[in-house]
Amino acid sequence: MVISSECINKTDEQIVILTLKNQDYYLCLMKRYEAKLLNYILKISNINREDAEDILQEVFVKAYQNLNDFDLNFKFSNWIYSIAHNATISVFRKKKVRPQTVSWEDKDLDNILKTTLDVEDTSLQKLTYKHILKKINQLPLKYKDVLILKFVEGKNYQEISDILHKPMGTIATLINRAKKSLKQGLEKEDIKL
Repeated sequence: MVISSECINKTDEQIVILTLKNQDYYLCLMKRYEAKLLNYILKISNINREDAEDILQEVFVKAYQNLNDFDLNFKFSNWIYSIAHNATISVFRKKKVRPQTVSWEDKDLDNILKTTLDVEDTSLQKLTYKHILKKINQLPLKYKDVLILKFVEGKNYQEISDILHKPMGTIATLINRAKKSLKQGLEKEDIKL
């Protein structure tokens, strides 16, 4: 069995190479991405933690099964986020349910508001998280997803492009439209920014 300390100073791509030779190394990748991916799945969906963990398990299985197809010229993080995104969306298509409610941390909401709407702390005081959550959750999934990837997960345009399999120009457009839509939704609530 591989000791986790062997993986600490290795890149994801180095661990992938090691995993292709010895499957025990895959545990290092799972530990590295478990919390991040679970958080991402919970943010883009309205499912409970247990269901999100089931999706996460499916993500890790799919990633492992397709590890031979992973292109080492790309970032592993983008590849596995893409698998997580597709697995989560697939669950909604099967259930024919659109995600409605998301659990957010205050710091995530602050980050989205400050970076997407140029809101200062004084304006944030006017906004209740209830209003913000309501408006974010009412956004179409394509807008909510890019906001989460950009401002919560900290991904750049190229990484989001890789994850969602869309051109960077489309990503830029989606982010701008998401910001505009969120701002308009808040202003409809008589919250002027």
